[in-house]
Amino acid sequence: MTGIDDLPIRDELRGKSPYGAPQLDVPVRLNTNENPYPLPEPLVERIAERVAEAARQLNRYPDRDAVELRTGLAHYLTRTAGLAVGPEQVWAANGSNEVLQQLLQTFGGPGRTAIGFEPSYSMHALISRGTGTGWISGPRNDDFTIDVEAACQVIAERKPDVVFITSPNNPTGTAVGAETVLALYEAAQAAKPSLVVVDEAYAEFSHRPSLLPLIEGRPHLVLSRTMSKAFGAAGLRLGYLAADPAVVDAVQLVRLPYHLSAVTQATALAALEHTDTLLGYVDALKTERDRLVRELRAIGCDVTDSDANFVQFGRFEDAHAAWQTLLDHGVLVRDNGVPGRLRVTAGTPTENDAFLDAVRELMKEKSA
Repeated sequence: MTGIDDLPIRDELRGKSPYGAPQLDVPVRLNTNENPYPLPEPLVERIAERVAEAARQLNRYPDRDAVELRTGLAHYLTRTAGLAVGPEQVWAANGSNEVLQQLLQTFGGPGRTAIGFEPSYSMHALISRGTGTGWISGPRNDDFTIDVEAACQVIAERKPDVVFITSPNNPTGTAVGAETVLALYEAAQAAKPSLVVVDEAYAEFSHRPSLLPLIEGRPHLVLSRTMSKAFGAAGLRLGYLAADPAVVDAVQLVRLPYHLSAVTQATALAALEHTDTLLGYVDALKTERDRLVRELRAIGCDVTDSDANFVQFGRFEDAHAAWQTLLDHGVLVRDNGVPGRLRVTAGTPTENDAFLDAVRELMKEKSA
């Protein structure tokens, strides 16, 4: 049979693996940062109503520019993130990954480079590779914060076309302060100037305010968000960005025609109608996340401070063996490849209790 290596694929894709986490049927799945709470029944009913309305016109193409949805997202950001934005400053796509892909298609590409500060969201590097954009791995401190001085120096030397800043950072949960973003933005403008993308996929779970207000007066700064996490809508695949209107105009040069289906737009609009209820689940998950941090530390784990809906913990001499032990106890967490560390998503109280019990057993075996 023909294998991938027998095909004339691009050289930079050879030997690479697709992105993905194990999808295993176990009692407790806490490995993909999903919101563990199903959508409330009134929202499910509203989705059905909106989708039924959309279905009556599925013979026609959807709104190509998703104006109603972008207006709703702009209202949500204005209400919750500390800056008044209009629909002309918002763009939406099929998950924040497509948003990032469109940005790299527009501002990256062959002969251009992007930088991220690793460990961080691995899709930044993967999408860069997929768009022919060269990837630069930037420095972090031992506590997983960004080494600002070293980062600015690398930006000045390498002059990347796109700079990724992830806050809260995945997989560490580490938040980034406004002063760090501003320092890197200034370094990027002096070097190129470059597009700076702040990936705020987990912003609603953070103790810190959103970095959205920083886009004001900074035309090369972009904020990326998703409805997968806080809105509990991972199956929807809806991401969006906020930026200067010129950036929104630019990404439309590469977006596929009618890229957001009428059903996707209808479902997202229904979810926005239930923002208050969904953000109530976020508050519950923040409480559970903080409990995980406290109890993991009490058990004897080294835990990274988290502003997301997940917690990085360790340290293990063999992280994958620790992952397997937890799996043997019916709990699936994430092995991201960070040396000595694993990552667990904040689940329901019952799921978190099961996870903590499994960690206690793991620590007993480790010390035996």
